[in-house]
Amino acid sequence: MIEPEDVAAIEAQLGREPRAVHDIGHRCPCGNPDVVTTEPRLPNGTPFPTTFYLTCPRAASRIGTLEGSGLMKEMQDRLSDDEALATSYRDAHQAYLSYRATLGEVPEIEGISAGGMPDRVKCLHVLAGQALAQGRGVNPLGDEVLDRLGAWWDSGPCV
Repeated sequence: MIEPEDVAAIEAQLGREPRAVHDIGHRCPCGNPDVVTTEPRLPNGTPFPTTFYLTCPRAASRIGTLEGSGLMKEMQDRLSDDEALATSYRDAHQAYLSYRATLGEVPEIEGISAGGMPDRVKCLHVLAGQALAQGRGVNPLGDEVLDRLGAWWDSGPCV
């Protein structure tokens, strides 16, 4: 069960009511949630493949800056050139799918994770969310994003 103060923090972070939150996926060192795990189907029935949803606006902003820097293309190019990295990234995709299966089966998104996995890099927010929620060592590119973010919480809670 998610505590009311967590729901209020997530709502303040997102600027809207959170949808289909299953649990807190990770807590920022400041104490607020920074990743939520979401149900694989929204309340209106729409399939929702983004299981690990980054909610912290500071982390999200910094990741947006990284996306604008060309980092996704650099990572994508490395996936083509580095078989070990590509294998680890495919394993991260499988870890994502395995976790989502514990929340429910949604045939419409079977085999689809998020962030471009297993072959592309299209959303660093998702990769960072997975790295935070499932821990370092699961998604190598998510770990790289976290390394580049720095301590986004240093100036205190985002909300």
